[in-house]
Amino acid sequence: MGETSSRQLVVDVKDVTVRFNLANQKVDNLKEYVIKMLKRELMFQEFLALKDVSLQVRKGEAWGIIGTNGSGKSTLLKVISGILKPYKGSVDVKGSIAPLIELGAGFDGDMTARENIFLNGCVLGHSEKYMKEHFDEIVDFAELWDFLDSPIKNYSSGMKARLGFAVATTVKPQILIVDEILAVGDYKFRKKCEKRMNEMLSNGVTLLYVSHSLNDIKNMCSHALWLDKGSVVMQGKADGVCEAYLEAQESN
Repeated sequence: MGETSSRQLVVDVKDVTVRFNLANQKVDNLKEYVIKMLKRELMFQEFLALKDVSLQVRKGEAWGIIGTNGSGKSTLLKVISGILKPYKGSVDVKGSIAPLIELGAGFDGDMTARENIFLNGCVLGHSEKYMKEHFDEIVDFAELWDFLDSPIKNYSSGMKARLGFAVATTVKPQILIVDEILAVGDYKFRKKCEKRMNEMLSNGVTLLYVSHSLNDIKNMCSHALWLDKGSVVMQGKADGVCEAYLEAQESN
């Protein structure tokens, strides 16, 4: 048995299907929605966001998730993070997760960045004492000392991304999940984030990373999963999966 296969399995996704119900007609407001529901006039169409998806990730691996918009990438990360429950199948995760999935998720817009650092740390399972010890490190990394006492709702998308990434990666999770939010940052900050993710990988952190940049996936990840319309097309070594995906896109 090789080193990779003998490592602990930290994410085990088995035959997962996620189902959403989409309304067949446009409803303009909540009152109209309730009336149609009560009269049983509201029809739904079943939409499968994921179809029998399986994925096994071992400790310390870096997986890139690729696919066109609407292929189910973010849905898969939400299932692994516990935000969504599968309609069918199972998800088993071993270890603490820091999910960076939706920009500003976990932040209270009316609270300052200072307050949100402690709130976010609490959500990730850390004590106030722990967050105080790491407070300066977080703000230094996010480069937000000048805006520390401003409400988050006044932050640009890039500033929110910087703060979210700084908190999530300073608290040293066992599994880091990043979904495209780094795309809103500037080049310098993206490089800074990539350096930190590489440091975390060298320390045994497991990474699940969604990006439209195949170069980023190939540089950062050892493995890749290609999704299309909720189904797995291919998974394996990052270089091979990315090349096959690129060929398919160019031939379309």
